[in-house]
Amino acid sequence: MRRTLAHALSALLASGALASAAHAADTDWPKRPVTVIVASAAGGSADVLSRIVLKHVAEDTGANFVIENRPGAAGNIGMSQVKRAAPDGYTLGYGNINTLAVNPALFNKLPYDAAKDFAPVGQMFAVYNLLVVRGDSPIRSVDDLIAQARREPGKLSYGAAGIGSSGQMAGELFKQMAGVDVMFIPYNGDPASLSDLAGGRLDYTFTNASVAYPLVKSGKLRALAITSKQRVPLFPDMPTLDELGLKGYENVSWGGLVFPAGTPQPIIDRLSQSLQKVLVSDTLKQDLANASASPGTPGTPADFARFIAAEQRKWGDLITAAHIEKQD
Repeated sequence: MRRTLAHALSALLASGALASAAHAADTDWPKRPVTVIVASAAGGSADVLSRIVLKHVAEDTGANFVIENRPGAAGNIGMSQVKRAAPDGYTLGYGNINTLAVNPALFNKLPYDAAKDFAPVGQMFAVYNLLVVRGDSPIRSVDDLIAQARREPGKLSYGAAGIGSSGQMAGELFKQMAGVDVMFIPYNGDPASLSDLAGGRLDYTFTNASVAYPLVKSGKLRALAITSKQRVPLFPDMPTLDELGLKGYENVSWGGLVFPAGTPQPIIDRLSQSLQKVLVSDTLKQDLANASASPGTPGTPADFARFIAAEQRKWGDLITAAHIEKQD
């Protein structure tokens, strides 16, 4: 009996020592460069904004973040690479409204499970869409747009950067909440849709504020509203669709960080704490404002997981209600 108890006690102490050593290794993260897979092209808004935030996180943690751009297939290629990475804390993924919330409902088959294959860390930034018309358009307000769309069902058209884009989600939500029948035309990026808008081949677009705002300032476009729930400091005079009568309207192009599922919780928590710290810093706010973006909402990994789940339900329901064709 004594020998058995001695063996049991030795095993317990050994397992405790191993657990303590593992915990120490986790909390000592990072010891080497951390690869961040960004599923978009270098120089694009997701890439630029991710670099801005990660620069601040690197200064706080001492980590060396190495961005690896893996564009293609609406972000699915990059996210599948994150899924396959070793869950050791040295591979991160940039996930956003499309790859984590829209694509699960939009594609017939994904190479990853957005709800199971990743460990959420937190939001990094938020970018808002603007509802814009031509600078010389007779449509001078959201009320004008809704009134004309109701007078001429099926005649007005809007464009956005592709099927499943944040711009299309903004537009379909507008259609649903305003009760209008308009035609959606997908484009290969915001610049192409804005070119057709300026040329009179579209009636309006929902487009990334950072892309549209210079054209608004020049008078080539007129912004009618912003898609945030409340007014944002970047555009303090721009009304929201919510305050203009579409109560509850909100469309935010958010981006955040995820680890592969199975990454040790102490590492996730360490990065989350640093991210929450830098999100409230005035320096980061200014750096993002210079790129027409805002900091993400600070929160724990559990908060971000709940947010992603809510976004999946919201946009999944909209895709079903709008009869948006599933993609292969």
